[in-house]
Amino acid sequence: MYSDILEGGTGRLRCQLVVIDGADRGRACRLGEAEVVVGGAPGCDLVLSDDRVSARHLAVRSDGARYAVRDLGSTNGTWYEGSRVAAVTVPAGTTLLVGRTALRIEPEAQPLAMPPSQSRRFGELVGESLAIREVFAVLERVAASDATVLVEGETGTGKELVARALHDASPRRRAPFVAVDCGALPEGMLESELFGHVRGAFTGAAQPRSGMIVRADGGTLFLDELGRISPTVQARLLRVLEERVVRPLGGDSERAVDVRVIAASRDDVDGEVAAGRFRPDLLYRLAVVRVGLPPLRTRREDLPILVRELLRRRGFADDAPAGPNLDRLIAHGWPGNVRELRNVIDRAIALSPGAQRFADLAIRIDPAQPEPAAGDGIAVRSDLPYAEAKALVLHDLERRYLADVLARTGNNLSAASRESGIDRKHLRTLARKHGLVDERDDDA
Repeated sequence: MYSDILEGGTGRLRCQLVVIDGADRGRACRLGEAEVVVGGAPGCDLVLSDDRVSARHLAVRSDGARYAVRDLGSTNGTWYEGSRVAAVTVPAGTTLLVGRTALRIEPEAQPLAMPPSQSRRFGELVGESLAIREVFAVLERVAASDATVLVEGETGTGKELVARALHDASPRRRAPFVAVDCGALPEGMLESELFGHVRGAFTGAAQPRSGMIVRADGGTLFLDELGRISPTVQARLLRVLEERVVRPLGGDSERAVDVRVIAASRDDVDGEVAAGRFRPDLLYRLAVVRVGLPPLRTRREDLPILVRELLRRRGFADDAPAGPNLDRLIAHGWPGNVRELRNVIDRAIALSPGAQRFADLAIRIDPAQPEPAAGDGIAVRSDLPYAEAKALVLHDLERRYLADVLARTGNNLSAASRESGIDRKHLRTLARKHGLVDERDDDA
């Protein structure tokens, strides 16, 4: 994430030298006070396959807030703004030409040093784990801006919920929110959906149609499955982002648009750039702020609040989930993340007619597998790798043991510490991790 954007441009960004055009497009090298040598020789910091690039062609290093560029006696020269240079100091954002290759000094994405949000909710997203509250802190900061945001995470982690929450918390909230699933449409149809078309632009285009970008004018355009966009669409989308105009397929005229773009991907977009399948210049335009959503398996402490929220929306009593049903959910690996959890809850409600409370639900994680009978003990997940299955069993054992000893001592941490032989401070940390005591709870 670019901290400079969120801190008002007061900090100095670390930069990298990126190949934006040429045979090695996508390759990059971090820039610092030590010189970075670019050339065709294997020992260079950034090795190029361009046969018009010398073995040791140029060197670049940080020089305060700018960058010192030095040609190393190359055959075909180093070019900046149309002139061949021997040595020059340039700002971030500069493009250099060497042989048939274009290099750009681009800011690196950097993590933000900001405290976690004190809120347990952002839009329809809920959670109290440190991981999700750190995400909330970033979202709260960028919501009011027009900065483009790239949301990354596994399937089911709630990327579209993030986009909708950002839109609803922004000054654009009264304008349209338009979502496009880029991975679900073939290239030709995606172009038409995004940019629109005029009559006769292609076979079947009997009537003109405005695209999603125009429909989102004044509001927010959400591009899901960003990594699946073809190179042709990438080029057209880049022009929209840079010039804020859109031309429909087959059209001659352009229309100005004012949209905020939020993109999402479950793919490794940086890997797609390195493989040459995604334009680095488009990534830089879209990833002004990058937000990574943690998978549910890494924040199981959020399960009680997530379940409570899902049930509340479905008209159930607003009770804190507990008992064997919650133990069963906590022991699961959640490959489908929050979306899978929602499906499990909906299935349980359908299988439990008349249920009013969480404890009354027939929770079935996998309907194809029989549930363990009462008294069978902790379930062992043999469908997982040994280390992960063991971790789940230990997690379940730890929670059950702590819940029992706290119940028998009336939630008195000192008494529970004496009975269990666990250091009181460590016991309180474990109990908080499992949501067994409130963070404000304490006793003598």
